[in-house]
Amino acid sequence: MFDCHIHTDFSTDCSMNIEEVIKAAKDNNIGTIITEHLDLNFMQPGEFIFNIDEYFNKYINYRNHKLLLGVEMGMRPDCIEENREISEKYNFDFILGSVHVVENNGLYYDIYGDDFYNGKNKKEVYKDYLKYMLQCVKEHDYIDSLSHIDYICRYAPYNDSNIYYEEYNELIDEILKELIYREKAIEINTRRFDNKEAIDILKKIYKRFNELGGKIVTLGSDSHRPENVGKHICLAKEFAKECGLKVVYFKERKPIVLDNKE
Repeated sequence: MFDCHIHTDFSTDCSMNIEEVIKAAKDNNIGTIITEHLDLNFMQPGEFIFNIDEYFNKYINYRNHKLLLGVEMGMRPDCIEENREISEKYNFDFILGSVHVVENNGLYYDIYGDDFYNGKNKKEVYKDYLKYMLQCVKEHDYIDSLSHIDYICRYAPYNDSNIYYEEYNELIDEILKELIYREKAIEINTRRFDNKEAIDILKKIYKRFNELGGKIVTLGSDSHRPENVGKHICLAKEFAKECGLKVVYFKERKPIVLDNKE
């Protein structure tokens, strides 16, 4: 089993070090892929980017068949070519594409902040989020997997922040179809897997991915702390099975299908 979404202290919002990841992975008998945040042009200069050369120089000796080196690449239309250049220049095992900010009328908004939600209702906000995600998936053909489709659900200031497939099915279908057309994976992110209702709601999206022809998923805890490395990964594996999807991890940018015993 591989946890394909792990942060260490190269990421702005994380203080976990590589030795803590290795110990947690050993305790949980799993493999890991380090995926540090790389959000070029982020609103706060110097945040959520890292020195990639230093990253490889420091971690190359840790790299093995159970610990691989990737990146969580923030997708946005004003740095497509810069991201592409990075994807081609560096020997990442895995590129996880994420939407952490949303462009609206020429301005970029952090989903974690408040400004994106001001003056708009939930339906408007979520449609903007999904439209932007669709644009990013179309433009960033060099990612391997789309991360946390439900990222906005963590931070949106609504009593019910879930994304319901029935409400946004047209946009969600377009995103899923683009991933399928480009032979990309979609991540099952376990950050909200403490909530059974959230799992059941998300399951409709992943079952639809399968119905449309999607085949592969990656599993990720999105860990920033040692106690969360591998959290709910076994539950995510069962989730994938129920949705008819194959669990993979990426090595040298190629999907490796997990053996049932892994």
